[in-house]
Amino acid sequence: MKTTEGNIVKLVADITVLSNDNVLLVKYSDTNKYDHQSGWFLPDDLVNFGEDPDDAAARILNEQLRISSEPIILDHVETFTGNDRSWHIVFHYICRTAEMPEIKNSDDLEIFKWFSLNELPPKEEVAHHGWALYTIQSITKKQFRI
Repeated sequence: MKTTEGNIVKLVADITVLSNDNVLLVKYSDTNKYDHQSGWFLPDDLVNFGEDPDDAAARILNEQLRISSEPIILDHVETFTGNDRSWHIVFHYICRTAEMPEIKNSDDLEIFKWFSLNELPPKEEVAHHGWALYTIQSITKKQFRI
């Protein structure tokens, strides 16, 4: 998508899937599709033109993980300029489950794994310089605040 000034805008949705004290992270098969990044990601994708971000979040869960019945809520929106100078608007969603859902990963995923919130992978193993770790930290601080 381009702004009226011709600048590129990328709309992205990601989902922090939480089950008790665990979070789901994925590795993608095609790193070209994901900014040439490898490592662990929160499940994410670009929001399609004309697609509501809420619908994009549900699509991501369904297409990538075959999860279709869990509630999804928007936690926060983040904006920044990416390395490619495009403006990113990221919609961060939460999907909280009482039990770990049965996951059937798609061809887009190389692997998925549940991590304890106390034993997340090191920053060096997470795509975009550990971005998912910062998102998880931001979300869980708010979610578990007493």
